[in-house]
Amino acid sequence: MAFDEQWTSPSLPRAYPIVPVRGEGLTVEDIDGNLFLDFAAGIAVTSTGHAHPQVVGAIKEQAAELIHFSASDFYLPIYAHTCRRLAETAPMAGKARAFLGNSGAEAVEASIKLARYATKRPYIVAFLGAFHGRTYGAVSLTASKSKYHAGFGPLLPGIFHAPYGRVEDLKWFDDVLFDKLAPANEVAAIIVEPIQGEGGYIVPEDGFLQGLRRICDEHGILLIADEIQSGSGRTGRMWAIEHWGVEPDILLTAKGVASGMPLGAMIARADLLETWGPGAHGSTYGGNPVACAAALATIDLLEGGLIDNAAARGDQALAGLRPLIGRFDGLVTDVRGKGLMLGVEFDTAEHAEAVQWTCFERGLLVLECGRSSVRLSPALTVSEDEMTTALRIFVDAVAQVAGHEAEVLADVAEAGALHEVEAAG
Repeated sequence: MAFDEQWTSPSLPRAYPIVPVRGEGLTVEDIDGNLFLDFAAGIAVTSTGHAHPQVVGAIKEQAAELIHFSASDFYLPIYAHTCRRLAETAPMAGKARAFLGNSGAEAVEASIKLARYATKRPYIVAFLGAFHGRTYGAVSLTASKSKYHAGFGPLLPGIFHAPYGRVEDLKWFDDVLFDKLAPANEVAAIIVEPIQGEGGYIVPEDGFLQGLRRICDEHGILLIADEIQSGSGRTGRMWAIEHWGVEPDILLTAKGVASGMPLGAMIARADLLETWGPGAHGSTYGGNPVACAAALATIDLLEGGLIDNAAARGDQALAGLRPLIGRFDGLVTDVRGKGLMLGVEFDTAEHAEAVQWTCFERGLLVLECGRSSVRLSPALTVSEDEMTTALRIFVDAVAQVAGHEAEVLADVAEAGALHEVEAAG
């Protein structure tokens, strides 16, 4: 850690004093030989676990054949195959096409360019609580914490931020945006996380996303679904927006789509992407062959059972966490999520931080998010036993922070929460 602090950017916000050196599945080993159960997954990135043999095999095979050739200048077969596989998963009725970059932020930047180019309109609407990345366009859309903007202004012009999540919030578009700030026919796109990520793992009310789709259809506005954290099977569907039966015009992915290799993608209706001509957008490294190989292997694994496992293990986790609401002197105020995108809300930010740290001391890696939440986002390979272990540690940590260690799990287990955890140990 001391060596790191001599040479790396001090802007890196380290969550834990941990130096990981190897990982297998959901287990991470640090430089001192300590083992951790990883329910952070590199911020929801290692979707198939650490060093999944099928992903590692695909990476090795591709690296031995061709490591790099820029798809901006040459026809790269594995790039096209990856675009096809992604386009075929898109929750869009018509044909879709894809553009590949290196990260989620790059996918967001591409979507801003495409939306403005295709519609010839200047304005983009994002949401309060949203996180879309740290590059200039992406951070201009971000509104989860003011620290992401501090000292970097002026940001990208033409961005508005709407309230998120409640059907009632949709009135803002007519009452505020279209009436007082910008004509509807000058809004190019609305970009939304179907479930907000860094903003707190916030699940919108039923009807909210459907309402956004209606607004877009009425005014010729494009709907962009930022599925960078919520996608790639994490919620028990390939894309979280599928839970509400809403079709986006553009869908963005990264993080878990290549199991940790740097790959981001913008998937869009074919007619939108076809407004671009050669040279309108490109990337030297985007769609790198090795990253594409990892993505193809990842998609095979997701469609081969991991999406279903995410749904089942998510149900197990919610059953184990929901009895915490109102327990331990009201420390836990809400439990929410779909699949393996799970958020636990605490009464204060200090309690959320204390639970995160107590989990770490007990060998469980979780991450804070939002104002006072802790997120659980394990690999989609998580087993029932691993989930039971994580729930045991998490509940123990909450009890310790509340000063009720003696209670441990008895009442929670009696409520049927931890899937026979008594018998397991």
